[in-house]
Amino acid sequence: MQRRKFIAFSLGAALSRPLAARAQRPTVMRRVAFLLPFLENDAEAMTRVTAFREGLEALGWTENRNIRIEHRYAGGDLGRIRAYARELVHSVPDVIVGNGTLRSRGMEEGTQRDA
Repeated sequence: MQRRKFIAFSLGAALSRPLAARAQRPTVMRRVAFLLPFLENDAEAMTRVTAFREGLEALGWTENRNIRIEHRYAGGDLGRIRAYARELVHSVPDVIVGNGTLRSRGMEEGTQRDA
């Protein structure tokens, strides 16, 4: 009977070890780069950033717990948008979120439109 207990105990320990090791892994901090064409204090920018954070939290992603969001605000400056886009691509985040309006699209085409 001792031999059966020993085998059962050994088998149980061997099977539970991978589960314990997996449970002890630290949570990986994911990086999200968020590029907006607005000024940082712009009401539209704040609304979009808040909605983005709330959407992530609803999916289980909480800023500074398991996700880090890096914001870049271009203030409507096409040159800054391009520079920030290059910078973010080179920093290799897990995902880059680009957010804009028809007005920023018009700036890309080289025309200035009033929204």
